[in-house]
Amino acid sequence: ISLALFICVTSLNAQDKKVKTGWNFGALPSISYDADLGFQYGALANIYYYGDGSIYPEYLHSLYVEASTTTRKNTILRISYDSKYLIPNHGVAIDVTYLPDPACTFYGFDGYNSVIHKSWITTGDNDYQSRMFYNYKRSLFRAIADIDGQIYGNWKWNLGAGVFKYTCDTLNTPYFNKKRDITDEKYLPFVNGGLYQRYIDWGIINPEEQYGGWHPYIHGGITYDSRDFRGNPSKGIYADAFVTYNAAFGNQKAYNNLMLNFDFRQYLTIIRNRLTFAYRLSTQNLLLGQSPVYTQAVQNCLIYKRVIYDVVGGSNSVRGLLRNRVMGDGFAFANIELRARLVNFDIGKQHFYIGLNPFFDLGMLTQPYKFDETEITKAIAANNIAKGLNDKAEDYFDFTANPYSLHIAAGCGLKVAMNENFVLSVDWATPLDKRDNYKISNLYIKVGYLF
Repeated sequence: ISLALFICVTSLNAQDKKVKTGWNFGALPSISYDADLGFQYGALANIYYYGDGSIYPEYLHSLYVEASTTTRKNTILRISYDSKYLIPNHGVAIDVTYLPDPACTFYGFDGYNSVIHKSWITTGDNDYQSRMFYNYKRSLFRAIADIDGQIYGNWKWNLGAGVFKYTCDTLNTPYFNKKRDITDEKYLPFVNGGLYQRYIDWGIINPEEQYGGWHPYIHGGITYDSRDFRGNPSKGIYADAFVTYNAAFGNQKAYNNLMLNFDFRQYLTIIRNRLTFAYRLSTQNLLLGQSPVYTQAVQNCLIYKRVIYDVVGGSNSVRGLLRNRVMGDGFAFANIELRARLVNFDIGKQHFYIGLNPFFDLGMLTQPYKFDETEITKAIAANNIAKGLNDKAEDYFDFTANPYSLHIAAGCGLKVAMNENFVLSVDWATPLDKRDNYKISNLYIKVGYLF
């Protein structure tokens, strides 16, 4: 289904050999697909500067720019820069991103404790409510600056600061119904704000967090990096551990918190330049304070290489699961891949390869929300009386399920890479448990390897 094509490839001061020098410009029409976000259209560009080529496939400077939107109105406006040579012996990364998402997914907390009904969002089904019953409005603005420096050998220190601005609300139904007649199959019925509004009505989401807020943050940690290069390592280890202090003010002061993240990746050469075994273990946990609902859907990161890092579920963590399927105060997930380089070829002075990577992903909660069955049942009954509804607790919650259960998916990816660093990635994945996704086949077309 990939409609993405390379439309402009320019190399300045390049030599006709397997080493890149000077500037390299890769542009891609951002016409791709994500099982959770729909078809994407727009444009992105990645500019690399390799200098004299002495460190190729590493680069001196990288600038990434993207402007795109999807058929489900998820928009990306982003500019990011990274270099390990702007300041001698220090890495620098800067990211400014705006992500308006009028239909962000919300399936509740604690994985299998939250029940998802395919029939509620399937047009034409007798139990149909709205195809966006599990969506709400969320916009995110972030501005980030990070720096690292060497401690000794492969060990580095990391410091960073930035600000996140979340704007949240229930789904704006009229926005999606513009120019649609009530007889249109895609016309959205009003369902009292969907699941997000129900969580507000039941007191699970507090008034102080339901509309979002400003959260400046600082983080610091250490990194070990022995990878042979960053784009697609064939050997080495990358590991980081860091703490993040998220600030909150005014009526949100209860949401000051301290979080711990740990990420470990290893790359093992099986056949040199042909076959690599790679895996990642990652976790995020709340140490102090409280975390508002909208930050529970985002993973902290030392350096933001991707547009956004969702929690367990979706193209950036556990592929094949619904986006944000598993939410709580703490989580862990793993990705296991076999990366095969099938074909190497040149087009002009550009070096390409085609690769294949079967993978296995899994995730779980480490700190669940811990629902109180008695309190929730009472809140649902009271809200039914107030709003004339007929909700039942068992329609939304399975209190017998284990919130620490594993969520597992498997799939395979196709990679088309230019000059090692610019990689078009097409991943297909499926969950092993239908409670994680009502769709068997899930396709993601992105730029870059997952890790």
